[in-house]
Amino acid sequence: MARIEAAQILLALIVQKKSLSQLRSEFEKVATKDRGLVQELCYGVARWYFRLEFIANFFIKKPLKAKDQDIQILILLGLYQLIFMRIPDYAAISETVEVARHLQKEWATKLINGVLRSYLKNKSNLDEKIAQNKVANYAHPSWLINGIQNAWESWPEILEANNSHPLLCIRVNALKTTRQNYKDLLAAEDIAAIEIPYTDHGIVINTPLDIRRLPGFEEGLFSIQDGAAQLAAEILQPQKDERILDACAAPGGKTCHLLEIQPHLKSLVALDNDNKRLALLRENLHRLDLQAQVVHHTVTNLDWWDQNQFDRILLDAPCSATGVISRHPDIKLLRRPEDLFQLSEIQYKALETLWPTLKPQGRLLYVTCSVLPEENSQIISKFMTNHPDCVEQKIHASWGIAQSPGRQILPGVITGMDGFYFALLQKE
Repeated sequence: MARIEAAQILLALIVQKKSLSQLRSEFEKVATKDRGLVQELCYGVARWYFRLEFIANFFIKKPLKAKDQDIQILILLGLYQLIFMRIPDYAAISETVEVARHLQKEWATKLINGVLRSYLKNKSNLDEKIAQNKVANYAHPSWLINGIQNAWESWPEILEANNSHPLLCIRVNALKTTRQNYKDLLAAEDIAAIEIPYTDHGIVINTPLDIRRLPGFEEGLFSIQDGAAQLAAEILQPQKDERILDACAAPGGKTCHLLEIQPHLKSLVALDNDNKRLALLRENLHRLDLQAQVVHHTVTNLDWWDQNQFDRILLDAPCSATGVISRHPDIKLLRRPEDLFQLSEIQYKALETLWPTLKPQGRLLYVTCSVLPEENSQIISKFMTNHPDCVEQKIHASWGIAQSPGRQILPGVITGMDGFYFALLQKE
């Protein structure tokens, strides 16, 4: 039963603080016919959690005990179906109530039924109350709303983009085909697609599909990659016979793109400390017929380094991922304000650690999928102040917003692009 499985996954997310990516194996256990519904329920509840919680708490006068967190989750599931899904009201209510019986909590059936029916009766009144509550209205935690509001005048549009459904973006493998040829393949299959602006190889698929239904997946004709992430390799501009480091490389989207646009590198080292994600990197290299030296190690010390300096370094730094919330709505539930301080320390230490591995006149591209200056321009400004041999190379482009230093793309502004920050540094 799809709603039972969705409730169990959401319980692991909300109570055990496991990300939906970490719970991927749980989705794979779901019967194929139910998998789409389970994903919609889980990602939908995560996306709108703070609004759904506001509504639920309006009707639940006595807080539920910790052991009954599953009932709270069922109420959120029921509300999500009533508000956001094309499911008849009676079916959404009865199916959700039935899950409580399956959990052997008969006492909760009246509570669930009562809350869901009360919502339907009081919808217009609640809409007014939601509009007056910033957390419920924007469906983000208050600390994150404040952080984005302090950084950007367009903060309402950023929050709205975060709550939108993500687009399916791919990168055509330049070693095997062209973007136009691949668009022709898609057209032959009646799959509508458009080019991602400002990219050389990016395409948005207009209708969500299983990627294995797209032509040429097993043959390595394309990879899944957001349009903004595709800019990284193009900004770094790897040259023939150069030695490249891709730090924090897994699952390998940027690694493979570097190899695709410059197949005549001397070598490319793909460094990451996550074995599971490195397995995905190796799978991607194999599927795309590419070669790289894969190193399992943390980015904040140099035990792995052979003293041979790199011509170029791509540092895709660990970050809050606040620029990719539309793809990972559970970020809103899992991130905490204190994470920013810890992440900024890691980001700065990664720069400090890698700088000696870069050749004089070499270039390092610092990248995050964050929209918060604490992880972006503030980190780079501090690093440049402390390293006189570090000079910013301005990224002259028609996309994004110039920062001091670096360049920022905000979510929802360019079709096919999430929120990303880039700063290109040269060692003098």
